[in-house]
Amino acid sequence: MKSFLLMLNALCFVFASQASYARHAAILIDASNGNILHDVEATHSWYPASLTKLMTLYVTFDALSNQQIHLHDVMRTSEHAAEQPNSKLGLHRGEHLSVEEAILAIITRSANDATVVLAEHLAVTEDNFAVRMTAKAHSMGMYNTYFMNATGLPNDWQVTTARDMAVLAWKIQKQFPEYYGYFAAHSFEFKGHEWQGINKFTATYEGAEGMKTGFTCASGYNLISAATQHGRRLIGVILGGHTSAERYNLMVSQMNHGFAGDYPVTGHLNTIATSNAGIPPRQLECGSGFTHSDEHDVSHTALHRAKGRRALLSSKIKPRHTRRAHH
Repeated sequence: MKSFLLMLNALCFVFASQASYARHAAILIDASNGNILHDVEATHSWYPASLTKLMTLYVTFDALSNQQIHLHDVMRTSEHAAEQPNSKLGLHRGEHLSVEEAILAIITRSANDATVVLAEHLAVTEDNFAVRMTAKAHSMGMYNTYFMNATGLPNDWQVTTARDMAVLAWKIQKQFPEYYGYFAAHSFEFKGHEWQGINKFTATYEGAEGMKTGFTCASGYNLISAATQHGRRLIGVILGGHTSAERYNLMVSQMNHGFAGDYPVTGHLNTIATSNAGIPPRQLECGSGFTHSDEHDVSHTALHRAKGRRALLSSKIKPRHTRRAHH
C-alpha cells in the first residue's frame, strides 16, 4: 500500500506539472553533440518573434568571419530603420553606429532600429536581407523556417520551430566562438547612455551564457538560452509562454533537469523528423494578435509595412504550405 501511494503521488505530481503550463513548444540539447534531451512539440510551426534576430546575428557573424564587414565599421541609419517600433535605441535618420554597437544593441535590448541598420548595411534593403536569412537557414537544415524581415516583427509567413531555433543556436556556438561571448553581455553603452539587458535568464541563472528573448501576441513569450555547469553546456528553446515569468520558469526547469541528468537522450537534432510542421498557433488574444515586440508596443504603421513586403518576398522564396492567419 505504501509503494502504491508513493507511485500515485508521483503520478499526480507529473500530471500537475504538465497541467500547470498551457500549450508551448520546447527543446533541450547537449551542445557537445546535438543530442536531444527533452522536447515538446519541437517540430511544430511557431512564430519566432525577436528570436529572428538570432539569424540576423548569424549572418552578421558570417560576414565578419569572411571579412566582408568589420566590427568598427560605421553604419548610417536610414529613414526605414529610424521608423522601426519599440524595442529600439531611438536612432534618427542619418545617425551613425558601429557594427559592434548594433550587435550589442540587438543582444541586450532587442533593438529593432539597430537590427535594420545592420541588415541594410549587409544587403542594401531589409527585404534582400530576409531572403538571404531564409536561404542561409535552409542551407543549415532549418527546413521549417522562413524569414520575412530582420527583426521578428509580425508577419504571418515568418515561422520557425523549436528544433530549428536549437539548430541555429548550436551552430552559432560552434562556428563563431570568437563572437559567441557577446551573448553574455548584460548592458552596453551608446552615446553616453548605459542600456541594461532585458534577458532575466542570462542575468540570474547559474552558468548562463545568454542568447535571446522574443515576444509578440501571436508567438507568446519565447526564449533561447545557453548555460554551462560543471563543464557541460546545454542549449534550450521555449516557444509560446503565456507570460514572461512562464517562459523563464519553463527554461529554468528544463535546464535544471538537464544538468541533473534526469533526461535520457531521445534523438539528435540532425535526425529528428521535420516534416508536417503545421500551422503556428496564436498564443495570446491581445489586440489584433500582433501588438507587441519583446516587452514593447508595435506600431500599426510597421505592421502594415511588414504585411506589404510579403508580396515582394513571396516571389523570391515561397513556403511549402499556404499559412492563413486564424484566431
